[in-house]
Amino acid sequence: MKIKLANIELLLLDVDGVLTDGGITYSDTGDQIKKFHSRDGFGIRLLMDSGIRVGIITGRKSKALTYRCEDLGITLLFDGIKNKTKALDKIISQTGINPEKMAFVGDDLMDLPVMKRVGISFCVSNACHEVKLHSDIITKQKGGHGAVREICDSILKAKNLWDNILNKYLS
Repeated sequence: MKIKLANIELLLLDVDGVLTDGGITYSDTGDQIKKFHSRDGFGIRLLMDSGIRVGIITGRKSKALTYRCEDLGITLLFDGIKNKTKALDKIISQTGINPEKMAFVGDDLMDLPVMKRVGISFCVSNACHEVKLHSDIITKQKGGHGAVREICDSILKAKNLWDNILNKYLS
């Protein structure tokens, strides 16, 4: 599995239940409020700063997600997607990256078609049972509680980039 992780060029993420804990809060004006974990964001930045692309494929649209992607510098944003495999096809076409060099993180049934097409499929520890059965790697952390950071760190370590990152903060 380390070899597959080392070959990852693009990490794709679902949002609700992966980057968030799956809860959806609405304000009195009907706006969605999402809570993101800062360590997940830092892990995403570490990946991107190391040359590994990160993208989003999610069924729900929200201004909160748009702001989060802008904050992190994620430009591959496919939100409001009903058919995630069509979004994957667009990403393949846009980036030229082979799906075998992609990883996807999901938590529910609608994520399975993409998970089956990429090189490595991850799911968070609180994913539904069926998704766990079809995942290559299940995180120790729950969605919205550092699971994405766990994945980012594992990719960076497999690519032998972790020591340089760590030393930058130790020196």
